Amino acid sequence: MAVNIWRVPLSDLQFGDKENQAVLNVLHSRWLTMGTITSEFELRFAEEINSKHAVAVTNATAALHLACLSLGIGEGDEVILPSLSFVATANAVLYCGATVRFADIIGSEELTISPQSIEDSITPRTKAIIVMHYAGFPCRMNEILEIASRHRLVVIEDSAHAPGAALNGQSLGTWGDIGCFSFFSNKNLVTGEGGMLVTNQDDLAERARLLRSHAMTSLTLDRHLGHAFSYDVVDLGYNYRIDEMRSALGLVGLEQLDKNNARREFITRTYWRAFSDSRLGLPFKESAFEKNQSCAYHIFPILLPSNISRDGFMHHLRENGIQTSIHYPPIHKFSFYQNRFKDISMPITERVASHQVTLPLFSSMNDEQLDFVINSVGEALEESII
Repeated sequence: MAVNIWRVPLSDLQFGDKENQAVLNVLHSRWLTMGTITSEFELRFAEEINSKHAVAVTNATAALHLACLSLGIGEGDEVILPSLSFVATANAVLYCGATVRFADIIGSEELTISPQSIEDSITPRTKAIIVMHYAGFPCRMNEILEIASRHRLVVIEDSAHAPGAALNGQSLGTWGDIGCFSFFSNKNLVTGEGGMLVTNQDDLAERARLLRSHAMTSLTLDRHLGHAFSYDVVDLGYNYRIDEMRSALGLVGLEQLDKNNARREFITRTYWRAFSDSRLGLPFKESAFEKNQSCAYHIFPILLPSNISRDGFMHHLRENGIQTSIHYPPIHKFSFYQNRFKDISMPITERVASHQVTLPLFSSMNDEQLDFVINSVGEALEESII
């Protein structure tokens, strides 16, 4: 059993009998690799978000890489994406030999990629845009797709934070050419590791499925069932398969997704009400009340006032047993990216990221934990004035 040193961790799991039985059923079946349970998970996930195709993979980084490969992104191409994201968003582009062009975010109230910054970043070599639905709040997809259409660019949605979220009744992940989801242990839908690539285009789904398993013309399950005796390898493929245990967990998680997202929303709105008269910046607080969107409320970001020491603030909460984090250190400020891409300036991203702190948010967080965090944040603000 995992040891939890936190009174209130940043995120937590709530596994029970259903998850235990789902994994045991796979073990008893004696077929552990990608098989019929994975196929069912793909089908159910596609139905959940109203996508024609869903391709389960070992993690969201693999999904992003396959998305780039399936869309033909390669050497000589440039891909525009936000620097305020997890590094995998950019790494997947470099895996293909393409070049990253970072775009700034909209501002402190909306931490998603700026359509104007996208427009300003386009060059003759631009091939694609990758958006990231930060914290499960929708990017400005109508504006972004208009830009993409005008410049004949493909769009990938990094929807790692956004299972169950929608804009104008359409699920996030299905607006662009390809959407990529994460099922990491801190996500809204958890399999431990795992991810999903979704698309409504038959050729992209076929390409992703082929590359997922070494570009082999038949799979292990096909041969096990007697549908084939051998196989050909028709491209440079990858081992991005998911196993049946994780797919089984994913099926249970899908059943609970709406309920868990609703709890996340309750916690988020409670935080917003509690901090509404404080000096904290509360990203997405206003836009979340728009009727044309539903959000996944994956994480709860706050922005500290300039006279508050972030280290002091986070240290005070840690001393109270409350785990916090930073989402995210800007990708372009990491040593590897600074050495590779010189003299990049993202003023809004850098300003916001320097004041950002993430508070605990998970669906099994109880009211006592929530109240404790709220009260502790008030104390931490008073103790951390510079």
